[in-house]
Order: sequence, then structure tokens, then C-alpha cells
Amino acid sequence: MLVRVILVDINPKMVAAWRSTFEENPEVDILSGSMLDQQVSAWVSPTNAKGSMDGGLDAVVKKHFGQKIETALQKEIAARYGGNFPVGHALSVETGKDMPRYLISTPTMTASSEDISDTLNVALACAAAFQAVHMRNAVTPGSIRSVALPGLGANTGKVPAEICADLMWTAYNLFREKEFTDFGELRKALEEELGPLGSTSGKAHGASKAKAVAKAPVADFDDHDEDDDDDEDDEDDEDEDGEDEDFDDH
Repeated sequence: MLVRVILVDINPKMVAAWRSTFEENPEVDILSGSMLDQQVSAWVSPTNAKGSMDGGLDAVVKKHFGQKIETALQKEIAARYGGNFPVGHALSVETGKDMPRYLISTPTMTASSEDISDTLNVALACAAAFQAVHMRNAVTPGSIRSVALPGLGANTGKVPAEICADLMWTAYNLFREKEFTDFGELRKALEEELGPLGSTSGKAHGASKAKAVAKAPVADFDDHDEDDDDDEDDEDDEDEDGEDEDFDDH
């Protein structure tokens, strides 16, 4: 099943980096603006190990849907992970809305305001979000036909926009080419592409290797057959006028 992918961010550097890295992927829509304006099946929001939606894009998303979205996410984290949501995993929860019907939460870091610039957490988090799309569609076929993602880790996580784009590109190509039975199998595939990923929250060597990987040949998008399912912390989510400020580049 073909899933429309939209990359959207308010950070012009992030948008420019995507346009350069994804220049040979015209099927991916790259937009400047807020993810909250995207009429799609699912939004992807970066979070932390506890699923606390208290800062950055997570806070904006929680304000949009209400407290119930954080409650639903944390209930799933408690049930599936004992309350500690590891990087390299993702969860999709229903929003109660038609669009987006689902919020996909994927941790980019363990603690709040963690510097992940010397890790490959962005690739893990992005690939996990795409895996959540596969997994949701396996449970409810055709439920996610389009998904919007911001720049993961490029704000609080301090990942340079160019590296962020390359790591997200690597994750996207796995999404195009393969479907995995679980997140462990996904992690192994990423390690084949990028080398050792390190601990889920610690330092990892070779983040810049994504640039070398990023232009490898990939299978034609029409061959992708999708049958499987589906942070920002410590950012002030109000501007100086008291209105919500979107943080689409955690």
C-alpha cells in the first residue's frame, strides 16, 4: 500500500536540508509550515522516555487534542514498556478525530533536553515511526494512508539540519523497501546501513556516515507493499504574544 509522506517544519534550514537530501524523491512532499495544518491520517511527534508532552511540539499537540492524548500515550507506554519508552520504538494512539486519526509518538531521547547530536537516535526514531505505520495498517488495513513528520531532533536535540535530513532519509528508505516483524528487526537493519547504533540514549559513532548512505540506490516506490501497522521538552510553547508557537523541529 502506498503511503503519502509529508515532511513539514517551520525551520527554513530543516526544509532546505530535506529538499537537498530528498531531491531524488519527488513522491515525498516537503513543506514549510506547521504540522498541525496537515490533513493526513497520522502526525508524528517526537517525545521522551516517559511520554511527557510538556514541551515543544508535544506540548502543542497536547494543547490541540487535550490532556486525553497524553493520558492515552502514557497508558500504552505503561502497558507495553513498563513506563519507560525506549528510543527505536514508537506507538500510535487514536486521537478521536478524523484527521489525523492517529498520533505516532517516537522518542528521540531518554531525558528532557538531551543533546543527541552525536547519536543516531534520529534514524532510530524516524524508522520506528514508519514501522508504527506498518504495524497500524496490519491491524487495521488502510487506516494510515498519509503521514506528516517534523524534523526529529533538530531543535532541542541539537542535531544539525543536514545530518537530521540524512538520517531521516535513511529511515525513509527502509520504509520504502522493507517491512519488519518488530522493532528489534528494524534496529538490526539500521545497523546494517549505519553501523553500531550505540545505546538507545547514549553516544554513537559515525552519525556523519548517514551522508555516505544517503544516496545509495533504492527500490522503486511503487514496489512498496504496505500491509503492516502502525519533544520536545523544556521548550516554551507560547510566543511573546501568548499564542501557541509550533515547534516542528525537535
